[in-house]
Amino acid sequence: MSQSPAAAELAGSGPLRVRWLGTVSYREALDLQRALFTERRGDWLLLVEHPHVVTLGVRADRAHLRVDPASVGAELVEADRGGDVTYHGPGQLVGYPILDVPGRRGGGMADTVAHVTAVEDVVIDALAAVGLTDVGRLRGLPGVWVEPTGTAPRKIAAVGVRISRGRSMHGFALNVAPDLSMFDAIVPCGLDRPVTSLAAEGIDVTMRHVVDAVVDAAGRRWARRGIERAEVVWRHTPEDLSAFTLAAEQGGSATDTAGGAVLGAVGVSVAPAAAGVTAGGTTPRRRRRLTEAGVAEGLQIATRKPEWLRAPVRHDADVLATRAQVRAAGLVTVCEEAGCPNLSECWSAGTATFMLNGERCTRACGFCLVDTRHPAPLDPGEPERVADAVAAMGLEHAVLTAVARDDLPDGGASGFARTIEAIRRRSPTTRIEVLIPDVRGDAGALDVVLAASPDVVNHNLETVARLQRAVRPSAGYARSLTVLARAGAAGFVTKSGLMVGLGERPEEVRAAMADLAGVGVDIVTVGQYLRPTDAHLPVVRWVPPAEFDALARFGVEELGLAHVEASPLTRSSYHAADAASAAAGSTPQLAAR
Repeated sequence: MSQSPAAAELAGSGPLRVRWLGTVSYREALDLQRALFTERRGDWLLLVEHPHVVTLGVRADRAHLRVDPASVGAELVEADRGGDVTYHGPGQLVGYPILDVPGRRGGGMADTVAHVTAVEDVVIDALAAVGLTDVGRLRGLPGVWVEPTGTAPRKIAAVGVRISRGRSMHGFALNVAPDLSMFDAIVPCGLDRPVTSLAAEGIDVTMRHVVDAVVDAAGRRWARRGIERAEVVWRHTPEDLSAFTLAAEQGGSATDTAGGAVLGAVGVSVAPAAAGVTAGGTTPRRRRRLTEAGVAEGLQIATRKPEWLRAPVRHDADVLATRAQVRAAGLVTVCEEAGCPNLSECWSAGTATFMLNGERCTRACGFCLVDTRHPAPLDPGEPERVADAVAAMGLEHAVLTAVARDDLPDGGASGFARTIEAIRRRSPTTRIEVLIPDVRGDAGALDVVLAASPDVVNHNLETVARLQRAVRPSAGYARSLTVLARAGAAGFVTKSGLMVGLGERPEEVRAAMADLAGVGVDIVTVGQYLRPTDAHLPVVRWVPPAEFDALARFGVEELGLAHVEASPLTRSSYHAADAASAAAGSTPQLAAR
């Protein structure tokens, strides 16, 4: 969605938002850049590593591909930056400054040259800070070079940018310690000149050290109102961003028997010792990830909740009627599967969130109660049964979510599409909101959902950048932002949610909300994390209502979000109809309750 007038007024009023995002695919980073570029809600510097990829600029000569990139394990992507052909891969720091560039409106070659020079200056200053001083420019050639006045200059950083309407994207690729043999597959930047790296020049330095140097240099150059820095965890494993079950998370094996050691399955009780739970709660692997993220021990699960977290439980006629309709249709609701504290309130109002594609998830997020045993085959009759229930309940606003189905080629996207189509046939006036998984970042799978034309596209960021690996290890911060960016670019109302109380700092929550606003998200929900079992992540603190009120005001008044729903008991689908109505209006609204 395009930004609101309030967002336009706020553009450029914040700090330089620096984000270390870890390993991100080139295509995802490109779509994320495009959203930040288009929305114009401030200045960002994205810092990433890419998996092996060869990119072609708008003036690239394909003759400069010496071999088929696939033959060396690299993807080939056409980009909208300047320059020729280049390579990105592990061990290379790629920086994307998305900035409002000083100069006359509309840009021009002089503005582009000035910005390229500024980018090169940032890299040169960072290299000097880590101990490589004989670097600079080579007359008539872009990028940063080692011994530029010597007899054998070597390129250590490529630069390629795009400027449009006074705003920049793309940036630099600095070789820290990549596999330099990968450059043999191309003519780098169309120049038959040697390529080097910090490691090849004898500078033994970590990626983190180089990132720190770049951030310092970029801050001096571009931070008009200070720096806001957020980072994903620095240590990665090959298992990150891949599917695994909760039983594997515990170091055991899943079983489909009722008495098996399967945590997260509703109605299955497992003793802590059998589940591999540590003395202080949660599993050893989860505890290690929390420690890596800097989170201390949390509250014991038996710790008494404050008064503001005690949701009233009612089993009146409306609740029982909704439950009967769900049971009769043989459906699954996330209200029950995830142990939502608002079940009574929502079911009393005759609303429910339907969970598609079965009740077993292929992921093992540290906060979720949903069953993680091996998924069953899809039920082809599920879409029509959901449509029947929506019609029988007379819903004006239906919410559809799903377990993650990484075992399916489309990640379960077709289940959403078929259900939306079935509801449209039965209840054409019902507004449909989808709460989707990330479908492994597959843009084609996302397009399957979007082609069915839901009214609201929701995908939860869940937590701040630093805690992503501990909270949802099979997902990614940048990937989730990209899913939302792609949906927004397609013209949909977008929505996302955050949990608090997991060990994040208040400023990190504000940074995450800024990132959501930056990619054009319309609706944000913020609620208190509640621990489902002793094997799940601990609650670190109870966040008081006043902090939720402050976050709601920040989101609307400082970020220009269309609607913020923030309270201790807020969940993704809480007051979903009200939020969608507010986002459809022109005046930003907050709902702190």
